[in-house]
Formats: sequence, structure tokens, C-alpha cells
Amino acid sequence: MVDVSAKAETKRIAQARSIVVLGEEIMQHLTNGDIQTKKGPVFQTAIIAGTMGAKKTSDLIPLCHPLGLESCKFNIQVNEANEVVIDCTASITGKTGVEMEALTGATVAALTIYDMCKAFSHDIVIKETKLMTKTGGKNDFERK
Repeated sequence: MVDVSAKAETKRIAQARSIVVLGEEIMQHLTNGDIQTKKGPVFQTAIIAGTMGAKKTSDLIPLCHPLGLESCKFNIQVNEANEVVIDCTASITGKTGVEMEALTGATVAALTIYDMCKAFSHDIVIKETKLMTKTGGKNDFERK
């Protein structure tokens, strides 16, 4: 693990995005902003799973610092291309950033959507996961 003992505590925020392409066969089940399955509401369950994943990041990725997240919020929308866009924003006041937590949260939410929708069709693509912004620490980042 990287030694962060000399670093100053700062407010650190990171937002990551995953995009899931579900296809028409699955998207026809979208009503009132969510997809209902036998397992329950897909997007709501993905938010819970993503939050749990973000909190367990250090258990999943070697040498990640275990962090007590102060906030982990999700926004799941269907865009004009009929793709599911998952935004995960994680924050903490600490000595190390939360990019990995935001990326893990978005990824676990995407995997949960896949798992819950595969009964309708396996024609699902987790298209991409990427860091959108990060603030705090040595350098800020914003994807254009």
C-alpha cells in the first residue's frame, strides 16, 4: 500500500460512469423509470449493490486503502440512445482519493443490472466504465 501518512486530509470527490446497453427486448420492460423483474426493481437493486460494492473496494482490489466513505450516491438514467447510464459519486474527507470506490460502485451496479435482466435476454453489453471527475488531492480531473 502507498504510505499516505504525510498527506493532508482534504475533501475528495470522484464520479464514475458505466453504460449498459440492454437492447429492445429488455427495454420494453421499462416502466416508470425502472425495469421490474421476478427479482424486483432492477435500478433500485443496482443502487444498493453498487453502494455495497463501493464500500468493499479495498476487499476486491489489492493494495487499495480501506476507506470509510462519507457519501456514495447513484443516478441511473436511460439516455437518448436507449442506453442505461449509471453515475456513481463517492466522497470522503481523507488522505487518499475515492476514484476506485466510484469506479467499483458503477461497475457493480452495471453487473447487477446484467444479472437481473439476463432472464429477458443475454444480449446485454456493459459498454464502458470510466472516471468522469475527481477533485481533492494533488490533481483534479474532468473528462471532456
